[in-house]
This record gives sequence, structure tokens and C-alpha cells, in this order.
Amino acid sequence: MTTTTHSLPLPDTGQTTGQTAELTVEQTGSGRPFLLLHGGAGPASVLPFAQLLAAEQPARVLVPTHPGFGGTPRPAQVADVRALAALYLALLDELDLEGVTVVGNSIGGWVAAEIAALGSPRVSGVVIVNGVGFDDPAHPVADFFALSLDQLTDLSYDDPDRFRLDPATLGERQKALMGANRQAIAVYGGATMTDPTLAARLAGVSVPTLVLWGQSDGIAGPEYGRAYAAAIPTARYQPLERTGHLPQVESPAATLAAMWEFAQQQWTESTEQPWTESTDHH
Repeated sequence: MTTTTHSLPLPDTGQTTGQTAELTVEQTGSGRPFLLLHGGAGPASVLPFAQLLAAEQPARVLVPTHPGFGGTPRPAQVADVRALAALYLALLDELDLEGVTVVGNSIGGWVAAEIAALGSPRVSGVVIVNGVGFDDPAHPVADFFALSLDQLTDLSYDDPDRFRLDPATLGERQKALMGANRQAIAVYGGATMTDPTLAARLAGVSVPTLVLWGQSDGIAGPEYGRAYAAAIPTARYQPLERTGHLPQVESPAATLAAMWEFAQQQWTESTEQPWTESTDHH
């Protein structure tokens, strides 16, 4: 796993001409490109999955840290999920990547949905893994900010005791990082973790999309996931049994298999293959 920092241009608002955002990106593997987007738990919630993907398949996996998470700087202009989506497309431009599969979990799934709506030719497919962001009053997202750590764990996993943390055992640095992440979640997701304007943009999505959903999710339940998929013309809904809000953590093998099968289908149907095949998966 290597770490790089990228200075990416921010939109020109007239008052912010030439400003950039510093983006930290972890990268592993070689082969077909994947952009893997973390949720509210930060990059630690997807990095082991990135390493698994790169070890088992010919995949080049990029894991950016959303600005503001983990104590990273966040420019004032990067203040919502749509801004994050634009920032990550700027990253793909800088790296000149094509045929990219974008995968996002939770808030990262929301970012992936906004990337799908932007319709970049660099993106061949999008996988929304127990995402949030879609506004479905009939099946609202749980009130994250009202939950204790124990309650959050109970709602996030099919088998929560496997993942339960004792707050008394957390070090000061870990507490500080969790606090920074919580502040960033509030900036990007707001109080409801939804955007009522997202559905209209999803209606115009043309990129193939897989909505992959842990069926034991108490944060954003299966019916919410089905409504999310129904809002995207190109989407297919695929359930993951005995899995909660973080499938890449709780059921990484099943998550990888579903995601890879979907990505392969997009590559097979493409007339161009811009990536370089490699037998070296590391």
C-alpha cells in the first residue's frame, strides 16, 4: 500500500480562482482500476477490503480519504457530497484512468451515486454498497447522531458482537480521529444523511450500476436499498444475506465476488480495454 497526495483544482467561483484541494490517496495492486470510497467510519473501514481485492484479482485499487476525515484538511468549497464527487472525477482526470469501477459504502455509496449522475466517460460501472443519500420518507435512514457507539454497532452488523468496541479502551488519538470523522459526516451528510434533490439526478444515470445491500442493515434497511435501486434506470439490486451496513467488513468474500462479477460484465461488454492486464496482483 502506497500513499500519495494530490493537489486537485477546485471549481472556479470567481473568488477562488486557482485554488486546490489536497487529497490523500492509498493505492495497492495493479490491473483494472477501482476507486473505493469509504463511509463514515473512515478509510480504515475499506483498506483491508482494498488489499483483499488487489491480492485476489488483477486490480489497481485507489482509496482516497474524504477531506476532513482522519484530521485531513477540508477546503471550504468541499462542503457537500456533490463536491466530493467532482473532486474524485478530477482525480481520475489527473491520473488519466479509464474503465474505472467506482465502489462506495455508506456515505461513499452516496458519493458513488453522485459520480454516476455526473456521467464521466472514465467510469465504466458504479457499485453502491449500502449507500445513504437517497431520500425515501417511507424508509428513513437511522438518526446517526442520536446513536451511542453500542447502538450504532447493533444497527450496523448482522453479528454486532464480532465488531463491538469498548469506548474505555480507545486511546486519545483514536477518539480524536472519531471526533474529526463525526464532524466531517455532519458537513457532508447533514442531519438526515439524505438529499431530496438526489432522486432527480439519479433518474438521468446511464452508467451500469449495482446496488449491493446487506440485508441485516439497521442504518439503511433493505427496502430503502430497493427504493434506491428503483430510482436508477440502469441499476440492479443484489441482496447480501447475514450482512449489515458494512458488507466489505462483515462479508468481504461475498462482497468481492458480487462486485467483481459485475465489473467483469462491464469490461466484457466494452469494446475498449484501457487497463493493462497483469498476472502480478500485488
